[in-house]
Amino acid sequence: MGTPASTAGLRVKSKTRRKRSNANSFALLFILPSLILYTLFVIVPTLGSVYLSFTSWDGISEDVRFIGLANFAEIFQSPRVHNALKNTLVLTISLVLLENIAAIAMALMVDRVRWFKNLFRSLFYFPTLLSGVVMGFVWAMILNYNFGVFNQILNAVGLGSWAIDWLGNPDYAMISIILSTVWKGAGYYMIIYLAGLQGIPTELSEAASIDGASGWQQFRFITFPLLAGSLTVCMVLSTISALKIFDQIAVMTDGGPGFATETLTYIIYKVGFGELRQGFGTALALVLFVLILIVTIIQVQILRKREVQY
Repeated sequence: MGTPASTAGLRVKSKTRRKRSNANSFALLFILPSLILYTLFVIVPTLGSVYLSFTSWDGISEDVRFIGLANFAEIFQSPRVHNALKNTLVLTISLVLLENIAAIAMALMVDRVRWFKNLFRSLFYFPTLLSGVVMGFVWAMILNYNFGVFNQILNAVGLGSWAIDWLGNPDYAMISIILSTVWKGAGYYMIIYLAGLQGIPTELSEAASIDGASGWQQFRFITFPLLAGSLTVCMVLSTISALKIFDQIAVMTDGGPGFATETLTYIIYKVGFGELRQGFGTALALVLFVLILIVTIIQVQILRKREVQY
């Protein structure tokens, strides 16, 4: 038989185990409703999509014919998909660079301005409150060839020869979408960079200024390196957002003129719902998912190493 002390210790351990078990049971009860909803509306549809990607289902009929890897073979051979992939990469690279450059510039301005700081912050952030559809309609009206504000301003200042069909010309349609999307999205990333700037001790810049460092040198060697964490977040978020952009293209150009602005997300919609090829559209959606996953993992790994260096 054990000593009274050891017996008491065993009792305490037993009570502790029961308390932990009860706590885990209560935690499971709280998690269970969300887990059920997540399973029904995310996991099950995802598994169903994987199956449909191997079929020729049209999205309406009950005839679901298994065709193996035919959809994926068509994806890698289709010139239309290749063009959409090229447009997606151009759009993504342009948006990631321009949105983050504009966001950092606006954050620096809001952080350093002495007067009307809240006003500037509100003005820069306001476009992010608009939905992609509303923003698309606004910019479609602004860039309209016949009555758009932009062309009217060019005519008013004697630059009528510069007035072009911004959304109807294949050479300018993608540029128009990129610039309008930067206008909408940069303010969101500005808030993240602004939070990062406010976490940088002012003593560092003051010491650098005393040592004779210029404003650019202070930004390059102090401010920008210390924004590494904010840069990682903004780069990843802007990349994911750009890879799955849809609203602006649907409203402003409908993927045109021709296929000049058709991206992977938009071709998924057109093929799946417009051409009634749900099987092919689902297969393309899975390819896009894998692409986003790979790009995000690589990007995070590279940017995290940069954070460690600084």
